[in-house]
Amino acid sequence: MRRWAMVPAVLALVLTGAGTVSAAAAAPRATVCETGWGSLGKSEPGSLAMTASLTNVRTGRHDCYDRMVIDIPGMTTADPALYWVQYVPGFAHPPSQTGIPVAGGAVIEIEFTAPVDESRYHVRLADPLPGLDFDGYRTFRDAKFGGTYDGGTHLGLGVRAKLPFRVLVLPGRLVVDVAHTW
Repeated sequence: MRRWAMVPAVLALVLTGAGTVSAAAAAPRATVCETGWGSLGKSEPGSLAMTASLTNVRTGRHDCYDRMVIDIPGMTTADPALYWVQYVPGFAHPPSQTGIPVAGGAVIEIEFTAPVDESRYHVRLADPLPGLDFDGYRTFRDAKFGGTYDGGTHLGLGVRAKLPFRVLVLPGRLVVDVAHTW
């Protein structure tokens, strides 16, 4: 009976190469982060007259970037909202140019042609975006509502510094990823 008790140990030694484990196998793999997105403005020649509306904004933390997801149910990749995403020296309400303070070392303005569905997403001009908490985020610092004007909604995203970002159009979502580093 004792002979059979040793079989799992012998098999483990054979399968790992006589009991040696290399340092590479034992160490966790480093995450390789793509940072070739650049920091120049990005835009999409989408629909000027979206019938879909903004219903929520949410964020998430990832290994290489922080992510903001703007939910626009009904928007498709074939007919996305027209958008402009760019770093700005200061964030303001478009028609009045009244400044809206946004915390962080840099501010990204996100503008898109989908109005706010006020029955589902309750936000007022210059207020922080509801439900967002940036504790523990490496890049995101703040997010404010800049209003809706001429069918376009404006959001200000405060980030730690001017860093590379990308914009993705997914079914029902506009996504802004901001890298942690260059």
